[in-house]
Amino acid sequence: MKPTRLFFLDAVRAFAILMMLQGHFIDTLLDPIYRDTTNTIYNIWAYFRGITAPTFFTITGLVFVFLLLKAKEKGTEKARIKKGINRGVLLIVLGYALRFSFISLMNGKVNMNFLQVDVLQCIGLSLIILIVLYKVSFKNEWLLATLFLIIGFGIFVSEPLYRSLNLENIPILFANYLSVRNGSVFTIIPWFGYVAFGGFIAVLFSKFGHKNNYKTFKIIGFLIIGLLLILYSSIALIKLDQLFNIPLFTKSANYNYLFSRLGNVLVLFGIFYAFESLLKQAIITKIGQKTLSIYVIHFMIIYGSFTGISLKHFFYKSLTPTQAIIGAILFIILVCFISFYYVKTNTYVYKKITRFYNKLKSK
Repeated sequence: MKPTRLFFLDAVRAFAILMMLQGHFIDTLLDPIYRDTTNTIYNIWAYFRGITAPTFFTITGLVFVFLLLKAKEKGTEKARIKKGINRGVLLIVLGYALRFSFISLMNGKVNMNFLQVDVLQCIGLSLIILIVLYKVSFKNEWLLATLFLIIGFGIFVSEPLYRSLNLENIPILFANYLSVRNGSVFTIIPWFGYVAFGGFIAVLFSKFGHKNNYKTFKIIGFLIIGLLLILYSSIALIKLDQLFNIPLFTKSANYNYLFSRLGNVLVLFGIFYAFESLLKQAIITKIGQKTLSIYVIHFMIIYGSFTGISLKHFFYKSLTPTQAIIGAILFIILVCFISFYYVKTNTYVYKKITRFYNKLKSK
């Protein structure tokens, strides 16, 4: 029987959300004088913090496409597609809501910074794009996998072309999804590239995931391919330039963070997949099932969504390393406690929001 849930992904997602919590806390509140790039500990922290977003986006593609292919086998793909579209739209709306200043609105002003695109909008749009690609591929899994590979590789390699993209003549609402010039944190390019590679992995798991005797090979595959991307992707890009005389490959190699970060993600997958049997009932997988509520709660506490009261307001870039570390630990405990005891699972939250959304549509 094919698996309906990849438990190791919950663990990876939990790792990523915890890294995000401490990363946002320390990055927002640590005094800049302690951001010493010659300090080994700081560099290790910065490096691992950089893995968080690539992990989230890769898992987004992997989980959604995997569940979509499972739904296809069961004959419930229409419901899954409808759910995916609704979820995508809801995430986009929620992303804007978290940045909207109701305090400014009460004072008769609208802070247009809320149009900046962050992780929720990017993930929401990514879900919709995945559905479009599924339709375009005529539901052929190998064609879909090929599309994912081409799109992922194309987005990563062409990064130098849109790195400083400026879209002055396009409405800011749309430009913010492609350019960081107006303060967007996550744009659809390059981040959809990770989603696409996650979708490719999902197709492989759908085809071979039920064959347990392949698990060792899959773990080794994650680790080897991940290490190759980390250590040799830049060299490979330069070789491609030499072979096909396409300078874009070398330009990409000279600022190669996308492929190397993908390598980090694959190594994480390999490590957590190796210990999957130990993680099925662990608290870390339960944390991985509450990522949406944890994200919303942490955003409200650090950045003051809805209330205007936040840690950033009181302690912005003022903490010492010791204070930041202790504070981050306490912050993680507090957010997880609230999420576990006062908020239900992601699915529960989505259902409540969807029910409210459907009521609005019916009026």
